[in-house]
Amino acid sequence: MANLSFHGEKAMLHKMSLVTSTLLLLCCFAVAQENGEASKVDLFAGYQFTHVAVGHGIDAHVNLNGWNAALTGYFNRHVGITADFSGVYGNDSGINTREHPYLFGPTVRFPVGKITPYGHLLFGATHANFSSGGVSQSDNSFAWAMGGGLDVNVNRHFAVRPAQFDWLRTQFFNSTQSNVRYSAGVVVKF
Repeated sequence: MANLSFHGEKAMLHKMSLVTSTLLLLCCFAVAQENGEASKVDLFAGYQFTHVAVGHGIDAHVNLNGWNAALTGYFNRHVGITADFSGVYGNDSGINTREHPYLFGPTVRFPVGKITPYGHLLFGATHANFSSGGVSQSDNSFAWAMGGGLDVNVNRHFAVRPAQFDWLRTQFFNSTQSNVRYSAGVVVKF
């Protein structure tokens, strides 16, 4: 059972890497069509859904809902650094779960007209708390996320982020979790 879980996670990582690489490659071809001035700082706030694979050898999944906020400062038109914070919560089979990742890392964007595709690789930590029947346990974990998304400009200072997908890797209680997270919301551009 653990072997099947490992191969499933390896296949998911391969697919996420392929999608991210393809997105970044296609964006490179669009760079020649750029116009307008890109923002120096983007502030994102919105909803987050996380699908958690509980761990190796355990065939269980938990869906968590919550919030996501990120601040990205750009060194130039394409390259910046992101600070990403989020919180997701849920109750499955009587177990209350709260998880708070805080991640930092490089972001690459390719503004083209009204759309801005981007990709990022983020590293940091996450804190999780699990409670049931008056018993509570918590753990901290190194975490990293790889993914990207798309912003659609409404005007010079605001954009809508309809989709950001990340593969989020954590390791709680000596078991590795491969999580898929989706975020959507609004971006304020400075």
